Amino acid sequence: MARPSALAPFRIRNYRFQWPADLLTSWAFEMETLILGWYVLVETGSVLLLTLFASLSYIGTLIAPMFGVVGDRIGHSDLLAMMRVTYAVLAATLMILALTGHLIPLYVFVIVAIMGLVRPSDLGVRSALVATIMPSDQLIGAISISRTTTDTARIAGALSGAGLFAALGMGPAYVAIVSLYIISTLLTLCVVAPSKPHPIDEVADGLVRRSPMRDLREGMAYVWSTPRMRAAIWIAFLANLTAYPLSNGLLPYIARDIYGTNQTGLGYLSASFAVGSLVGSIALSLVGGIRVARLMIGATVIWYATLLVFAQMQTLPAAIACLMLAGFSQSLTMISIAVILMRTASEHFRGRVMGVRMLVIYGLPLGLLAAGSLIDEIGFAATGTLYAAAGLALMLAIVLHWRGDLWHLDAPANAK
Repeated sequence: MARPSALAPFRIRNYRFQWPADLLTSWAFEMETLILGWYVLVETGSVLLLTLFASLSYIGTLIAPMFGVVGDRIGHSDLLAMMRVTYAVLAATLMILALTGHLIPLYVFVIVAIMGLVRPSDLGVRSALVATIMPSDQLIGAISISRTTTDTARIAGALSGAGLFAALGMGPAYVAIVSLYIISTLLTLCVVAPSKPHPIDEVADGLVRRSPMRDLREGMAYVWSTPRMRAAIWIAFLANLTAYPLSNGLLPYIARDIYGTNQTGLGYLSASFAVGSLVGSIALSLVGGIRVARLMIGATVIWYATLLVFAQMQTLPAAIACLMLAGFSQSLTMISIAVILMRTASEHFRGRVMGVRMLVIYGLPLGLLAAGSLIDEIGFAATGTLYAAAGLALMLAIVLHWRGDLWHLDAPANAK
């Protein structure tokens, strides 16, 4: 068999527009996260407020399933464009406040909370749109390459965001962020997804529109009644609760208080995780015939084992090396979860399935808030060790419970 081409998805016209649109949005996300996280930490001096800030970015996970319902109804490309207009408007507000000297931490918390209602659903809507516009035999490659938008953002976005912030200040850095959001919106509008009729129900006296709440209930029930999807969702929740806090929202604290570095060092830490993730995404796009569920299990074990080591690191270069390996393994884990969900879901349920997938991101703010309190009490090393060890043990329990759906070679989730 010919080796899969990493560029094969770009033969599809819609993908050639969606990929750069997702890329620019991801760059803007990472620049904002790094700049605002450093701003909050410096202005308040509180790791607890830093974790609160990071948590506000994910409060919209509670309503993520409704974004799935809306996407299934109006089309995922139209929904994505509207979401990105929202990002541009909110970022422009922060830009104006920064340029005029009126920015204070309270305004940052308010605007981040508003953006946090929408932003968590972006990745799920992207994945649903990829599954809509791509042939099923190219789905693994397309999702893998799509993941590189997030990976490269954590490299280029983090480093450029840190550089612009350090060299020019917050206002000029936000001019670049707003520009990225505007261009990504225009590119998203160029994606022409297949149209589909609005869902209806037959009744005795005619046709009526379906209730959005009924669509939501059906989507939740669909995921819950499919064992391999439920297992993948639980693993995704566990990763957000116990793994991502160590390599996501806590990085500004780790950079400043553990390694004594500045914004540039923070950029290196964030970029190192992304470099590993990018390598993982590209590698998976080039490899065919993968037992996806087994890959998910193995990659998750390596991810947690690496985080156990990372929690003990005392020097910046050693931490960077650990984060690169952690990024590589998390990329394989997240791509495997997305492939299992999209392969299993029927076409008219994809938006709702990814909405449920985004709902589990709520584990991240919970994990961040708990970590902020634990670090104040027992320190970062003990907190990181506790999170990684607990996550590994619970993940293995999930695999043991659903071993027939995840580990057996003849299980649908392991189909090549």
